[in-house]
Amino acid sequence: MTKKGWEEFFDGHASRYMGEVFVKNAREEVDFLMEELKLQPGNTILDVGCGTGRHAVEFARRGFKMTGVDLSSGMLAEAEKAAASAGVTIELVHNNAAAYKPDKKFDAAICLCEGAFSLLGLGDDPIERDLMILRNVNAALDTGGKFIITVPNAMQKIRKYKQEDVASGNFDPVHVVESVEMEYGSGEGKRKVHVREKGYIGSELKLFLRLAGFRTENIWGGTAGDWGRREIKLDEIEIMAVAVKEAEN
Repeated sequence: MTKKGWEEFFDGHASRYMGEVFVKNAREEVDFLMEELKLQPGNTILDVGCGTGRHAVEFARRGFKMTGVDLSSGMLAEAEKAAASAGVTIELVHNNAAAYKPDKKFDAAICLCEGAFSLLGLGDDPIERDLMILRNVNAALDTGGKFIITVPNAMQKIRKYKQEDVASGNFDPVHVVESVEMEYGSGEGKRKVHVREKGYIGSELKLFLRLAGFRTENIWGGTAGDWGRREIKLDEIEIMAVAVKEAEN
């Protein structure tokens, strides 16, 4: 099967991903997540869109039992190497988050730094796909389990694009979806792939979480390297939601 879109991009970019500037704060970010999740070592955490495992490995170092799910086999290979280097064990699952059906319950879940959620395939419905991911995460949690997610900030996208971008098809103002070409390096030189990404405002994210069976506790600014209990900056890259699974229907 030919890889397309985000799977092709992340497979191609996997070996270079940990050189990005926004990945340098994993320890501080996990400190923050631990305060919010209020878990104890030995608890189980589902990492949706785990990528190279930078958060999962750090949690595993601290005694948590981690399961990471990701679409990209290249990113999972990097996560496996990172776990081996750190001397920890992580369960890694190669799957699309919208199709992932967990066979066990977790104490908490995370979906961070544009991990799966909001990253659309060329034919994906921007509402149904993301709702499916949230419903899958909800099904994976015990009642009362916490879920922390960061998503692209719609306000930043709206302020960035112009009317001509709407006319050209590069920006969909109804769903706040941008269509762009992403470049990555490969053994054959630089390559480009067409991808789609959806942005969210806080109220829309709260609605999606509610429809999936969550109660949102807080919405904060969520750009990597600048996490905290603070208001959203209009031009920052991501926002964060802290949510709790409601009782089973």
